Amino acid sequence: METNYFIEGLVVLLVVLLVIFLINRNKKDLTKYEEDVNKSEISPKNNENHI
Repeated sequence: METNYFIEGLVVLLVVLLVIFLINRNKKDLTKYEEDVNKSEISPKNNENHI
C-alpha cells in the first residue's frame, strides 16, 4: 500500500487551518460575550438597593 504524501499533506494542512479558524472564532465569541455581560450589569449608582 503506497502512501500518497500529497493527500496526507493536504489533510494535515486542512486540519491545522480548521483548528486556527476555531480558535480565532472562539476568541471573538468570548470578546462579544464579555461586552454583552458588561453592558447588562447594573451600575451601583443606579441601583437603589446598593448600600
